[in-house]
Formats: sequence, structure tokens, C-alpha cells
Amino acid sequence: MKKSLLTLFFTMSSCMLLFSQTNPAITSWLRNTTGITGRHFVSGNSTPIVDTPLANVQTVQYSTNWVYVTTNGIPAYITGPFLDGNPSLATTQSGAIFKFPLTPTPNTGTLTATTGGDIGNFINGVALFDYRDGVSWKNSTSTLCGGPINPPCTGDGVWNRDAVLAERSGFDCSKAHPAMGNYHHHQNPSAFNTDLNVLSSICSLYPSDGLYTITPSQHSPLIGFAYDGYPIYGAFGYANADGSGGVVRMKSGFQLRNITTRTTLYTGATVTAGPVVSTTYPLGYFKEDYEYVAHTSDASYLDIHNGRFCVTPEYPAGTYAYFCTVDANYNSVYPYVVGPTFYGVKNAVKVTSITESTTTYSPAMTIADFDTLNLSVFPNPAKDFFAIQIPMAAEDYKVELFDALGKLIQTQTVYQGSTMCYFDIQTLYAGVYLVKIGDGSHSKTAKVIVE
Repeated sequence: MKKSLLTLFFTMSSCMLLFSQTNPAITSWLRNTTGITGRHFVSGNSTPIVDTPLANVQTVQYSTNWVYVTTNGIPAYITGPFLDGNPSLATTQSGAIFKFPLTPTPNTGTLTATTGGDIGNFINGVALFDYRDGVSWKNSTSTLCGGPINPPCTGDGVWNRDAVLAERSGFDCSKAHPAMGNYHHHQNPSAFNTDLNVLSSICSLYPSDGLYTITPSQHSPLIGFAYDGYPIYGAFGYANADGSGGVVRMKSGFQLRNITTRTTLYTGATVTAGPVVSTTYPLGYFKEDYEYVAHTSDASYLDIHNGRFCVTPEYPAGTYAYFCTVDANYNSVYPYVVGPTFYGVKNAVKVTSITESTTTYSPAMTIADFDTLNLSVFPNPAKDFFAIQIPMAAEDYKVELFDALGKLIQTQTVYQGSTMCYFDIQTLYAGVYLVKIGDGSHSKTAKVIVE
């Protein structure tokens, strides 16, 4: 009997360990295994400055019910500059520990609204904020107040400014910026210059690559977790919730209201007035300019939380998942990632220490399959520069540019957690060149034409 109980105990323990080590909430974090540190641009200097804080996630630890993610909140991609007068730099969060549930729970009670500040984390440890920037309209003075607006004042909190539209000039190439040093994304974390309609020229002088690049032919990767523990994906998913129908762009269920004055909410409730719709305050400038419309006949439209229950590559049995919403040109669309309410019980928290027994997640390193590596070169043909783009790098990859005679011209690096690197070719002669990417043991090549 004792032997049977002991066998059962070890069998159950082994099953729990196996489940834990295959749970995406544990395995999906981008751990820093190369020692890469953060880098940043300053205005007027297109050469990045190398910082000392480690980038990406430092450790992942888990217990029976929780996963603990330790990070400095610094990405491997280059941050800055922030050209709207923001004095901050992306600053280390000094080994912050984020605690996420391994088994998230749907919220069957009163919905929990997203708030200002952190509402989730991307897999590289960088913070996710919702739509807001802390600024709202003050009716009595007909001004915007709060957040970075000076002189300091407090708005009514009724008509709340949308950071993605209002603060675009202050985002870096990766569509992010810091708040008191806390670097964060409000929106889909891909670079501006990879959008079909480029809304910011920041990447021209200060190139960076963002967390991932939209690939419309593939289901977008798992790129983060919200504070209710449910996963966050990029902009594309399966057309149907059961995983069928191919891959399509996930669509927001929110749309701009048909209004010219701001006196009511989309529910019909009369509220303190905001500014009239104008070129200064266009529709979409405030969160309350949107209304939610359910699209029950099209599974690619998301629910009021900006997610749906569906099959994904990491969850073949299905899970609730949020998606980063963009339009047909890949420009970000409200509510962007999560919100305005959480689907699940919001129980993820930032802690100062771990007070229970945990196991450190440390899988064996895997070698990239360079035979199937999706290597893209753009633009091609190229004149002034070209970029090499791959799926998110699990380790540092060397990228070399050779001329037609096999002479090495330039060397760049796609760093762990990055997706691309750039080559300046303004001094090269026209002709055919060869690009080679490798990890020291394996490699793949592509041709690029320089005009």
C-alpha cells in the first residue's frame, strides 16, 4: 500500500512538473542567456549608446500556481529618442518581479477596468500600458490637464486622451516611450517603418526593430501576458476560433462614434462636456469617442476586452487570448492590446520578493533550424540601406555582407530578442551582394541588389 501511494505521489509530481515546463506562461518568456544589455539613442546621434542594465528577462521561476518573472524592463532593441520633450530615458526597474497565475480564471462578476500604468508584460519584460496617458479635458477651463501637461492641473476624468494618437511624436521607432523611466508600449510593439503606411519618420534616423514583425501569412507569436494571466498575441490569428480558415488580421470591435459634440457617452449617458470635434481634437483623440459593436457573424472580430476564446499554436486545446489590433495598413487600432476591461480575474502583481518554494525554469539551449529560417531582405533592390529581418532571435546571430568576389564588406548582429538589423550601403557600388546569417555552426544566405 505504501509503495502504491509513493508511486502515485511521484507519478502525480512528474505530471505536474511536465505540465509546468510546457505551460506557455513559463516557457514563453525571452530569457537573457547572452548577457545583452540595453541600448539607447539620444537626439542628434544615430549611433546607439550601450547601457549597463541587462535586457529582456533575467530569471523565470514557478511554483504550483504561479510564475515569477524577474526583469529590468529593458528591451534588447534600441530605445529612444523621445522627441516630444520627454526628459526620461528607458531606465532599469532594478530586478522587478512580476507574479502571474499559471491557470488564469474568467471573471464572472463585475468587470475590472484597465488602469493607468502597468496592465501586463511583454515576453521581454517590457511593460504594457493601456490607451491612456493620464490627460483628460477640464470643462471649466477648456483645457487639457494631467499627465505631462503643464502647468499642472486635474482634468474632469470624463474625456480621457488617447496616448497612441496624442503622443505619437514622442514614441521611438519601436512605438514606445518611458514614464518616469518605466519604458512601455501602449500598442502593437512592432517598428513604425515595418507598417504598410508609415506614420512616423523616427526610424529613418534612429532605427530599431520592436518586439516582433507582422507576418500576415503566419499566426502572430505569443508576445506577452495581461495582468489576468491570459496570453497576448500579435495582430494575426486563425480566422476561426477552432483554428481553421487560415490566418487573418484580428479586428477590433470598437469603432468611432458619429458625433460632432462631446456631451454623451456611447451608452447614452449625459456627461460633462468635452471639446467639440475639430482638427485640434479629432474623433479618436479621446477614448470616449469610441463605441463597441459586436460582430457575431465574423470570428475575426474581438470582444469588448479585445480578445476571444480560440485555438493558438501554443494552446492547441484553446484559451482566451488578447490580440494587438491594427488596421489594414498595420497602424494601431483602439483598444490596441487589452481593454478597456480585463476578461479574467486580475490577480497578477508586482512583488518585491518570492515567499514560496519555486523551481527555476532553465531549458536546454536549442539550435535554430537555419534550413527553415524565414530570412527577409527589404527593400530589395536597395539604394541607401537595407534591413535583414528574421523571426525573434533566441540567441545572437552574426550577419555578414559580402560582395560578388566574396570579400567581407560589413558585419552586423541580430541580438537575442530582436528581429532585424540594418546595413548602410550608401558608399557601395551597384551590383549583387550576398548576405549571410549564422550562429557559428549553421548559416543561411540571401542575395541583395544594390542600385
